[in-house]
Order: sequence, then C-alpha cells, then structure tokens
Amino acid sequence: MGTSILIVFLILVGIPLLLILFVIGIYNALVRLRNQVDNAWSQIDVQLKRRHDLIPNLVETAKGYMKHERGTFEAITQARSQAMGAKTVSEAAKAEGALGEALSKFMLVVENYPDLKANQNFLAVQEELTGTENKIAFARQSYNDQVLFFNNKIQMFPSNIIAGMFGFTKRDFFEIEVAAEREVPKVSFS
Repeated sequence: MGTSILIVFLILVGIPLLLILFVIGIYNALVRLRNQVDNAWSQIDVQLKRRHDLIPNLVETAKGYMKHERGTFEAITQARSQAMGAKTVSEAAKAEGALGEALSKFMLVVENYPDLKANQNFLAVQEELTGTENKIAFARQSYNDQVLFFNNKIQMFPSNIIAGMFGFTKRDFFEIEVAAEREVPKVSFS
C-alpha cells in the first residue's frame, strides 16, 4: 500500500514538475536566443553609427574639390538622414541599401577628381569608411546567423508551442539590397 501511494504521488507530482521544468528550460533558451539576436543587432548599430559619422567628413573633404557636384552631396545627405532615422531592421536594411548606392555613385564621381583622390585627409577617411564597411558586413553576417537560429527555434516543435504561449515572434534578417551587388559583371575581351 505504501509503495502504491508513493507511485501515485510521483505520477501526480513528478510528471507536472518535469513538464514545468521542461517549459522553463525552453523559455530560458528562447530568452537567451532573443538576447543574442538583440546583441548582434546592437553590434550592427554601432558600426552603422560609425559609418553615419564618417560620411559627413568624407563629404566635407570632397566639397572643396567637387564644387559642381551639389546633387551628389544632397543625395548622400538625404540617404544618411533616412538611414539614421530607421526604426526597424527592414527599414534600416532599405535605408542602408540606398545609402550604399549613394556612396557608390559618389565614389564614381570622385574618380573624375585626381587631386581629391590624392588628398591625404580624403584617403584617410575613405580608408576608415572601407574598414567600417567590412565590419558592418561581418556584423550583418553574425546577426543573420543569430536570427536564423532564433527563428528556427521558435518555429520547431516543441519550442514553437512555448514561443507562441510567451509571444516570441520571428525576427527579420538584415539584408541590404544594392543594385550594384546584384548585377553580374560583364567581361569583354574585344
């Protein structure tokens, strides 16, 4: 009789306790993953802010040489303002893509100004901006890896049940659409 009471007690208390511990474990894993995604985004945000801070220095250095390129400067300034005002990952991706295109056009125009290309201040800012672009690419890859892992976790059984119960939602990837990145280079030997 004593062992049957113990077995019933273990069934009535043990199984719910294991279930509670299971839910707590999954919930804590989801919180950890969500925090890793947020941390990865903050790493991108730091590099984007650095990029946004470097652009005015680049433009100011170039203005003395490129007096007739007002439209180019305005396009960069407008794209930078939009990028700085982005609130969501998808808004930031779109705005950063536009900023990247504006910078690419700016660099093409710079090719027409050999004195500017030889200016030490311009070269230093350009090199710093290039380094920042590389850091952004690395941070973007890390962020997207974290988002993939998090999204998989909240969509896979049984963690999808816990994710739904506690309001964990899918995160957006940080994908920058730049027309120049999508074009296939044309090679001609003629």
